Amino acid sequence: MRPDEWHLTEDADGFLARTGAFLRSRPVRHIVTLGVFEGLGAWRAAPDGPRASPVFGWLERAGEVGATFYHLPSRGIGLTPLTPAQADGLAARLAGLGYVFPYVSADQDTAAAFAAAWRRHAGVTAEAGVRLCLYRLGELTPPRPAPAGRGRAVGEGDRERLMGWCRRFAADVGEDVTIDAGTWAGTRFAGKRYTFWELPDGTPVSMAGRKPLVAGVAQVDPVYTPDRLRGRGFAGAVTAEVSRAALAAGAREVVLFTNAANPTSNALYQRLGFVRVSGWAVWDFAQEAGGRSRP
Repeated sequence: MRPDEWHLTEDADGFLARTGAFLRSRPVRHIVTLGVFEGLGAWRAAPDGPRASPVFGWLERAGEVGATFYHLPSRGIGLTPLTPAQADGLAARLAGLGYVFPYVSADQDTAAAFAAAWRRHAGVTAEAGVRLCLYRLGELTPPRPAPAGRGRAVGEGDRERLMGWCRRFAADVGEDVTIDAGTWAGTRFAGKRYTFWELPDGTPVSMAGRKPLVAGVAQVDPVYTPDRLRGRGFAGAVTAEVSRAALAAGAREVVLFTNAANPTSNALYQRLGFVRVSGWAVWDFAQEAGGRSRP
């Protein structure tokens, strides 16, 4: 794979103009990349602001786009599916330009192939990090019997509770993020529609968020229930409620990610009608002692 078959740009609009049809051709498998571009406005509005330019790229042969990548400063590189040869060509190109990535995020085979190539070309160590499962909704099967209560849309008066639960969710999944009134707009948790499951007396007991529709796909994220309230069916009920609302709003597909190491959540979503699409992985990179210094 020749490295120069990869085309690079810092122009997000130009990137989407060239690759949008390719990304939308398989919106479920490309949902992470599509979602990143949907959220670029929030990233640019973050309090610390973008201190460097992003870079985007696509692999093209005979006028056809076959793969893409994106990298936002201080974050990792995200890839659509690549063969090992394609991953090697991309790694060679980016290493030659002096790029530094803290991690790679992609489907599990692509992530492993790029991690191996990045070790060779960039002089880093690579360690397998979190592993996820991507699910798409087949036939929605709400829990029966449903727990007492109902779903309701989260309103402005719920902001403090919502931010608090998002903080706890982020801590549970190992995200290093500050979530408060001053930072909320720049976090990945802003800009979503949230639903609480509440008891008959109006007490919220669980929540689920839904990202805006992208290429006809709605992504459920996050789903959170406080520790003391788990195991009572609230997460399943609120996830079903959010999924139903997404379909009613015109979604052709509903997707979500789970931690591959959590059998409880994986079993729950399968009972609701979600079907596994693929494995997803993150590999973390660190500079080897005595390795090449990079800008």
